[in-house]
This record gives sequence, C-alpha cells and structure tokens, in this order.
Amino acid sequence: MFLSVFDLFKVGVGPSSSHTMGPMAAAGAFVELVRERCRGEAPPGHWLRIRASLHGSLAFTGKGHATDRAVMLGLLGHRAADLDLDLAEADLDSLRQNRLLPPSDGLSLAFDPDGDLVFDRRVRLPGHPNGLRFEAVDSAGAVRLTQVYYSIGGGFIVTEEELARGAPAADGEDEDPSCPFPFDTAAAMLRMAGESGKSIAEMARANERVRRSDGELDAGLRSIWSAMNECVERGLAARGELSGGLKVKRRASALFEQLHRERDSNRMQPHVVTDWLNVYAMAVNEENAAGGKVVTAPTNGAAGVVPAVLRYYRDHCIGAAEDLIPDFLLTAAAIGGLIKHNASISGADAGCQAEVGSASAMAAAGLCAVLGGTPAQVENAAEIALEHHLGMTCDPVAGLVQIPCIERNGIGANKAVAAASLALRGDGSHFMPLDNCIAAMRETGQEMSTRFKETSLGGLAVNLPQC
Repeated sequence: MFLSVFDLFKVGVGPSSSHTMGPMAAAGAFVELVRERCRGEAPPGHWLRIRASLHGSLAFTGKGHATDRAVMLGLLGHRAADLDLDLAEADLDSLRQNRLLPPSDGLSLAFDPDGDLVFDRRVRLPGHPNGLRFEAVDSAGAVRLTQVYYSIGGGFIVTEEELARGAPAADGEDEDPSCPFPFDTAAAMLRMAGESGKSIAEMARANERVRRSDGELDAGLRSIWSAMNECVERGLAARGELSGGLKVKRRASALFEQLHRERDSNRMQPHVVTDWLNVYAMAVNEENAAGGKVVTAPTNGAAGVVPAVLRYYRDHCIGAAEDLIPDFLLTAAAIGGLIKHNASISGADAGCQAEVGSASAMAAAGLCAVLGGTPAQVENAAEIALEHHLGMTCDPVAGLVQIPCIERNGIGANKAVAAASLALRGDGSHFMPLDNCIAAMRETGQEMSTRFKETSLGGLAVNLPQC
C-alpha cells in the first residue's frame, strides 16, 4: 500500500474536503459519465435533466458546508484545485437563471437548483455516511443513468461499485508492486526502515520516484508548502465576520498583532508558544470556514494543524532549516496514509478523532522527524498525538466548520508539538504501538453514535447558549 503525499495534501477550497471538494468532484465525474454514455445515442438537440440527492451527513450538514453550491459548481465543470471564485459566481448566477449546464456535442443538460437537488435525511446509503445519488432523466421521464458516489474524506470519492470491490486506486491508494517500500502498517514501516537504514521520509521519497522525478517531487512539495503558508498569511491579515449566521468573528489577525506587540516589548509568558501555534492554525481554519483556498491536511476541517506546526518549526525552532520541510511533509503523509488505510480520515465516518486526531499525529511525526527523531521516535510521536484525540466527536454548531473546529485545530497543533517533544525525550520504545492506536480509533469510530459524526444532532451542536 502506498498513498502519495499529493493525494493527502491537495489544494482545494473550503469549507470541507468531504462536504465541498468531494461532492464537487462527484458531480463533475457524473457529468462526464453522462456525456460518455449518452453522447452517441442522443439525436441533435436531445436533452437530459440531471437530478442529485444528498444522504447521511451530507444531508444533515450540507447546507452549512455549502454542499449544494459545490454540487452545482461540479456540474458546471469547475474543479476545487483551480477554482476561480469570480468565474464560479458568474456561472452559478447563470445556472440559477437559465437552469442549463454547458452543452456538449449536441447533448443539452438541464438542472434546476431549486428542484433537482434534494437533501434527503430519510435515506442513508449503505456504503458510507457521505452519499450522493445522481440521475440523468430524459424528456420522457425515463431514468437513463444512475450513479452513487461516496465522499470518503480528504476530497476522495469512490463510486458504489468501486467501494463494493474495494478498489484501492479509486481513493488514491497504490498497490503498484514496483513501490520499493509498500508498508501498510506502522510495524512494517519500522521494519523496512531498520532493514534499509532509511528514514521514513527517505522511504516515502523512494516510493514517490516510481511516479515522478526528483525534480517534479521537489517542485510539488514546494508548491504544497507555499499554498499552506499563503493560506496562513491570508488568514493572519483578514478581519471581519464569518458568514453562516453564528456571527463568529475572525480572531487570528488581532491575536497575531497582540503577539508581535508582546514580543517587541519582551513581555511574553513562557507558554506563549501555545498562542503562536493557535494563531497559525486558526488563521488557516478561518480561511477554510470562509470558503477560501486551503490544502487538505488530511482534510479541510483539520487543515490548520500541519501548517501551524510547520510555521512553528520554521519560525520558532532552534536550528530549523527550510530545506527540511519536504521531509516533514513526506513523513506526515506516510503517517496519514497508514491512518486512512487502516481506519478513516472522515469526520462523518469516525468523528473528529479521524480529522484533527489524524492531522495532529501527522504533524507530530513530521516535527519529530525534522528535529532529528529516529523512525521509532517518529512512530511514537504519532501514536501519542493520536492517542490523546481518541473519542473526539464531530459536532459542528449549525453544521458550520466554525465552532468548535477553528479553535480545535489550534489545540491539535499544540498536542502535536507536545507529542513530538515527549517522543524525542525517549528512545522510541513505548507501550502502545501506533497500529494498535489506529485500530482503537477505528473501533471507537464504529461504535460512536451517528449523532456525534458530523450530523450536528448531538454534543455542542445542540447545547447552545440560552439567550
């Protein structure tokens, strides 16, 4: 098993990888499928109506996550990775007025945003909590094509058929036997590291070389870090109130200014490092909540943890080196791949332990590696961070990735640094292996009530202040 760093870290848009980026990709895939299947059969001027229904968590929190907007953008041919927001809004306005999608080879596609998109809270599709069903209906009312997709976290999608046969390529995993280090457990990862004498980052780099050159890999890693850092900077500069009705104010910019004033006056408490981690993470997740450009790490809801710890490493750690950032990302991705393969990175599937918990484990591993940790210490750091997120629910207030999601990323970043530091104080030996911790996370997620898995039916989402 091998999951590329570019599958886990993908440039996209907020507010959610599973509820925004995944549905956008699914809608685009369905339009392509319709055009492929129906193009040859359609006489000139023939038209089909597209219908879509959202199920499970997508139905319960899709409004707050802008899933309806994402589906429409996907149907219109937009992609999350290169979304032009101005063009997107113009296309959405045109769709609302004309109720038509762009034609192709004489095949006209109709879609009415008011009637052809349904948030179906009654029917839960069997494959995953994030289900989408698309239909193409002809002018006589006959259903010509139906396809079910599942948005399984991190922007990954699979069809109903792919999920049934367990096709790994559908969700980014690669079983290419030419990968020199195809570890699918942490135990195998440590064994291969010991036998080869390579670091986790070096093994991940060797696996990436099967697909791309060193130059392409390095350029791609620089692009990921650049996108992450630019997101931090935008969040640190932006002010105002987030949309959605909760009247949540952006705080990162004001906090950032406070920290600079305190640093200039040399009046900082020893624990101020926690504030720096918080402000970097909150900057990213305020941008995500506003629908801005972010990098899945491994999801949008947890997108602030890895960039925050990277900024902490670069700007605050003694001996930090910019040229070690690729090793941080490769190591983090290796841990994220293990968690995704053996458990989940989807909040709708396993709660926030699968999102911020996974991100914290990834960040802890990356930081430990660039601070000189051995593979055993890196595995220990990831385990500590994940262990102390077990059982965390996903209960966004009003279905928005604002409360508790923005602050939660800051706390996840702090846990990552604490975990890396604790692991570096030891020799890598510890009681609970990472594989067992991942299994515990999977079992906890399976037993967790759906009320606490991104449905906003329990927890903080229903315990609001009385005014």
